[in-house]
Amino acid sequence: MSIFDTTFNHIQDPRANINIKHELLDIIFITFAGIMSGAEGWSDIQEFAHTKQDWLRQHRSLKSGIPSEDTIARVIKAIEPKALNASFIAWVNQVRQHKDMPQIAIDGKTLKHSRDGEKYNALHSISAWCQSSGLVLSHIKSDGKKNEHAGVLDTLELLNIKSCVITVDAMNSQKKIAEKIIEKEADYIFCIKDNHKHFRQEIESYFHKVKRDEATQILFTQQHDAGHGRIEIRTCEVLAINHQWIEQAKEWKNINQIIRLERTRIDKATGVSCIDEQYYISSLQATSEQYLHYIRQHWGIENQVHWVLDVVYKEDDSFIRKGDGAENVATIRRFCLNIAKLHSSKISMKAKVKKAGWDDGFRDELLFGAKLI
Repeated sequence: MSIFDTTFNHIQDPRANINIKHELLDIIFITFAGIMSGAEGWSDIQEFAHTKQDWLRQHRSLKSGIPSEDTIARVIKAIEPKALNASFIAWVNQVRQHKDMPQIAIDGKTLKHSRDGEKYNALHSISAWCQSSGLVLSHIKSDGKKNEHAGVLDTLELLNIKSCVITVDAMNSQKKIAEKIIEKEADYIFCIKDNHKHFRQEIESYFHKVKRDEATQILFTQQHDAGHGRIEIRTCEVLAINHQWIEQAKEWKNINQIIRLERTRIDKATGVSCIDEQYYISSLQATSEQYLHYIRQHWGIENQVHWVLDVVYKEDDSFIRKGDGAENVATIRRFCLNIAKLHSSKISMKAKVKKAGWDDGFRDELLFGAKLI
């Protein structure tokens, strides 16, 4: 399935008719193919287009030749970001309907070099990621890290999350976000830290009480891992919510269980250990093993999305700043990441990008042969 068949048909050309020399879809296609092949900025994209003219003409007529670097930049920056993101979500939803995706992790990311003095703040965006398929489901601009809550609510509004389990970081563990998740017939697992200090203290005290009195059964599981010169022991404990002892729980929609996760890390060389504990709330009725899995998998968005975007696509090094360029190119990178994920080759993401730059046939497979999973 080619993403160019119908995905971008509804995007309006931002240029006045008198200024149109190159077709909008030509410029979008060149930009996609360039980024898919490792291009990091506007000059890279144009250089790719000049180098691969023969290949590009197999798919697009390019009646007016290769657009200049300035033209590519000006047009991509001028595209309405909401329209491009709507194309992204519509395409991902076509993929989603062929795969059950029980867990969706939502997290923010800042593009450090997208800041340009006082005029353009660094782009901060919210991404939703599917744990089971490894695909990015949505990408929207946020008003900054301190205002992520609104971006998370917008993301939840855009997505079909029915029957999914939603995980967010502690900063976005908010009552309104819990309400929105339940409203859309999904479930949540939220980490409760000192941004809800009294609530956290109530949960912690209740776990201590139950252990002291031995009056209520605690669901319990423990896992051991060894590697990178250390041993890690993870202990997960689960209790049903008790509204009499945890009064603030009444303010959170559909809480069913509370979770305590303890991590003990032991340095093999020195024997020194450190212990960290976190508390969670959830609308689920789940086992301690399931919670341990969900909590660990949430941070896959860092390893499989943010890390790949920075290391493979060099997103954090990008100096694309002005207009809506940073936001639109960030959306295109996530298109490219998903397309590469969909390809059946077992080589690394970095190898796929390199091969796309070298091999016209492989680039064809990526852009025109991605199969629904």
